[in-house]
Amino acid sequence: MSVSAVAADRSVCAPLPVLGRDVLVPLVTGGEVDYAALDYAASAPALQRVWDDVAAYAPYYGSVHRGAGYLSQLSTDLFENSRRTIEEFLGCRTEDQVVFTRSTTDSLNLLAAVLPENTRVFVFETEHHASLLPWEQRPDTTVTYLNAPRTPQQAVDTLEKALAAREPYGPALVCVTGASNVTGELWPVRELAAAAHAHGARIVLDAAQLVPHHPVDLADLDVDWVAFSGHKLYAPFGAGVLAGRADWLRDAAPYLAGGGASRTVSRRTDGGVDVEWHTTAARHEAGSPNVIGAYAIASACRALTEAGFEGLIAREQELIARLRTGLAEVPEVTVLSLFGDDAARVGVLSFVVEGWNSSHFAAALSAEYGIGVRDGLFCAHPLVRTLLGSAPQEPGECGAPDAAPGEKSLNAIRVSFGAGTPDEHVDRFLHAVKELVTNGARWNYRTEGGRCVPA
Repeated sequence: MSVSAVAADRSVCAPLPVLGRDVLVPLVTGGEVDYAALDYAASAPALQRVWDDVAAYAPYYGSVHRGAGYLSQLSTDLFENSRRTIEEFLGCRTEDQVVFTRSTTDSLNLLAAVLPENTRVFVFETEHHASLLPWEQRPDTTVTYLNAPRTPQQAVDTLEKALAAREPYGPALVCVTGASNVTGELWPVRELAAAAHAHGARIVLDAAQLVPHHPVDLADLDVDWVAFSGHKLYAPFGAGVLAGRADWLRDAAPYLAGGGASRTVSRRTDGGVDVEWHTTAARHEAGSPNVIGAYAIASACRALTEAGFEGLIAREQELIARLRTGLAEVPEVTVLSLFGDDAARVGVLSFVVEGWNSSHFAAALSAEYGIGVRDGLFCAHPLVRTLLGSAPQEPGECGAPDAAPGEKSLNAIRVSFGAGTPDEHVDRFLHAVKELVTNGARWNYRTEGGRCVPA
């Protein structure tokens, strides 16, 4: 279902219960207010459902895979059933593997480690650093960085041209985001996958910002792998997923060497050891796994599926429309975008305010209104520099309003939300933006440890 079709569906969900919804935070101007968490793109609050599931399991926690005791066997079943839940959630194909990792960053570094020799990697400069940087860690890997496209079709055309021109013709991988962590804009994943496969390349989808907002189906999108983090999917505890084709994973050396990845280990007559490694997902899951993290991700997958993405998307599109309409009423605000105002997007939006250092503005939102947003370059430095029209090598300081004369301030403000965001948080944010632009901050701020904080 397209975004526009979903938005037209009036079966809008209520906000899903999340932890921290009623947490009170102090204001520098006096009193307290319910914290408005509008930094979902960094870490989304845990769903209450996820927390309850984890709490119910916690007394039964035990070691997995090799324990003979009841709790170990129960934990092993829970761990592997979590893998199957995630396989279903992602629409995995029969031969796909789901490997548990620490995060999206860890998942993409794992994939970088198992690339065949002399793989060519193609990645747009617009990527988050997690999907921009891992590929050059291998000396035999050649990376082609593609310029920021200004339309979805230009992204497809740019990729096709680069793949067609590659020499020598050998293994190739395309890495692309599903939704930008800076602009929230959706990328043409299915079309990029078709272009990659037409030129004999594979494709990995960084779904960190997509999977909390939209269904992600490997078979439907025809991507080879997908990577995401639990902490953006309303699940805490530092776990992530790499899911997709098994052959490169199976043919490469284990990501980490140790127990769990090894099937058998024996001494050789020359004094060394021989190792037979697992060929399943366990090959890249050495050490005691993060059972609670994996279970939390599976719980979040079940919760979102049961809530229904259609209603969740419809409500999010209403919040996006309300946010964009409200910001458009403030002439000093410039919203950052690659693909233009009409581009489909998730609940992530970045902007700058004329006359304000973005860190100063974000600090005032927090200290004076109890609103948590993100400021800076969002671990996507090349993209934000492009959007702000700066030179590629131009230095930038997050800083504060008392920056030294001539110091360059290169940063933006990001507001992001999701399934747990109440209408009131967006309304309060818009009220705060308009009031700060009109009247200025009510408090003085200074730089401390590189951050703008109340004086």
